[in-house]
Amino acid sequence: QVQLVESGGGLVQAGGSLRLSCAASGRTFRSYTMGWFRQAPGKEREFVAGIRWAGGSTVYADSVKGRFTISKDNAGNTLSLQMNSLKPEDTAVYYCAASAVLSIPTMTGSYMYWGQGTQVTVSS
Repeated sequence: QVQLVESGGGLVQAGGSLRLSCAASGRTFRSYTMGWFRQAPGKEREFVAGIRWAGGSTVYADSVKGRFTISKDNAGNTLSLQMNSLKPEDTAVYYCAASAVLSIPTMTGSYMYWGQGTQVTVSS
């Protein structure tokens, strides 16, 4: 059974940093794309960043470019999202997801596996 389990969320002041992790298990993800999405109250879930497990190519939403970094640990099947220079508008529940699409899709419908989410709150 595929499981994606996020951790690392919390409360941080504006300008601070957080590192999210996603532990992936239940299958081999080497041919998959992994992504981070977020959903703020009253808003649709949106793409944040994605990475190809093989090769490591990445894509970022314009809103987080230069501040967030997505990475993977091949040995441990762990996905990470380093978030720096956090802003109040980054407040949301952050989700880890996996897609079998070869490119790095940004639409939620392209991802077949999802974690339960972890809350990130940035205070001003």
